Amino acid sequence: MAFGIATGTLAYMIILPSIDLSGGQVVRLKQGDYSQKLSYAVDPVDTAAAFAAAGAKWMHLVDLDGAKAGKLAQLELIRKIIASTPALQVEVGGGVRDTDDIDRLLAAGAKRVVVGTRALEAWDWFEKLVHEPAYHGRIVLAVDAREGLIATRAWTQTTRKKAVEVARQVSAWPLGAILYTDVAKDGMLQGPNLTHTRELALAGKVPVIASGGVGSLEHIKQLMQIGVWGAIVGRSLYEGKVDLPQAIALTIH
Repeated sequence: MAFGIATGTLAYMIILPSIDLSGGQVVRLKQGDYSQKLSYAVDPVDTAAAFAAAGAKWMHLVDLDGAKAGKLAQLELIRKIIASTPALQVEVGGGVRDTDDIDRLLAAGAKRVVVGTRALEAWDWFEKLVHEPAYHGRIVLAVDAREGLIATRAWTQTTRKKAVEVARQVSAWPLGAILYTDVAKDGMLQGPNLTHTRELALAGKVPVIASGGVGSLEHIKQLMQIGVWGAIVGRSLYEGKVDLPQAIALTIH
């Protein structure tokens, strides 16, 4: 995977290149639909190494099989990817359903663990977990939404709860971040949902990571202007629409 170099301006934001895993392969879904899966002929370990070589400091890693099955499905591969790229801080999600899953991923080298469905379905457990000192800053709450309403179970179920209400509820919690994904935008390369993402960024003190829709450097500039901590970039990297060093350079000035 080849990346070029350029410079940029504007404020600071973290770019998190993404690897979504299914069957040991690097894939992307369109709008969270498992029937619309794009596979890329790249090795996940080599891809992570390319991200690090391009200057990335963080990486987002998703076990799509785990998310769909409701249990960790590719732990050994995740461990291998993390071990191969010690320069990267890696956040991992997909199929996390209990504290043991979180501990296994942290033991595998994850810097942070993303929890979505289980957090929303067992809120008391999640609140207690986040406030335990050992997990301060190590947990990312995944808030996935369609039209501002939260989606769970690998995006197969839409609830009536508003994403911004959840963000306000956790605004003072010691979370590592809130990961906000607009399902309708995800994998489409047509731009992020700036309105809803801005609402979450303004909802409290927890840093927000935007996910879904980034297809150009202009989209990254737009996200920088609404105060998010980071932006996940996936399909646009694999298809050559965003150059990773350019994106990183743009966000550190």
